[in-house]
Amino acid sequence: MSESLSLSVVVPVWREAASIQPFLKSLQQVREEGHEVIVVDGGSDDGTAELAAPWCDQVLIGGKGRALQMNVGAEAAQGNVLLFLHADTVLPDSAFEHLQHFFSSRKQWGRFDVQLSGQRALFRVVAWFMNRRSRLTGIATGDQAMFVRTSVFRAVQGFAPIPLMEDVELSKRLCSLSGPYCIGDPVTTDSRRWEQRGAWRTIFLMWRLRWRYWRGESPESLAAAYRVDVRHADR
Repeated sequence: MSESLSLSVVVPVWREAASIQPFLKSLQQVREEGHEVIVVDGGSDDGTAELAAPWCDQVLIGGKGRALQMNVGAEAAQGNVLLFLHADTVLPDSAFEHLQHFFSSRKQWGRFDVQLSGQRALFRVVAWFMNRRSRLTGIATGDQAMFVRTSVFRAVQGFAPIPLMEDVELSKRLCSLSGPYCIGDPVTTDSRRWEQRGAWRTIFLMWRLRWRYWRGESPESLAAAYRVDVRHADR
């Protein structure tokens, strides 16, 4: 008998007290169908971990930084497929049907298309370019809800312990095993940070950081530049 899909949803969080329970409530069907949801907190001081506990299978404490947190969650996972989901991103209703098809395929990993929750036409253009670029390059970002066979993730030793671009770096390594399984039904990512910090400012910042990364600049220096820009935008 062939093995069936067993999913572990790994959610890295930090200071998500205001939204963590509604987000996790949206994943209860996952748990009801026998899959697991693992929340990995990066040391929040707002009660995020305590609020999450009743609505997931495990709450773990990882080092601050998504790469470290996601590795901690993956190490504890029992499923044969890992899905890394940001706490501001909602899966489509068809997600698990598509993931079943992925599991039956020869692909080793994949990602969803993405759409932004805001109503501005600019957000639809941004999402189109993100999805198009990903299909052309095989590179996925965390906003696209990356998924990977657990055995493969562990074989490549997970996310690199870097403060930024961990999703891009992992994508490049996974592409040596197979191209991504691309799911066209999009996840919906909250456009809040784009709206708060300015859509164009956020677009140019991410393009600039990605360009500097491709030119060989270290993730540490890019993370420092990102923090400086965000502080200015949030003032």
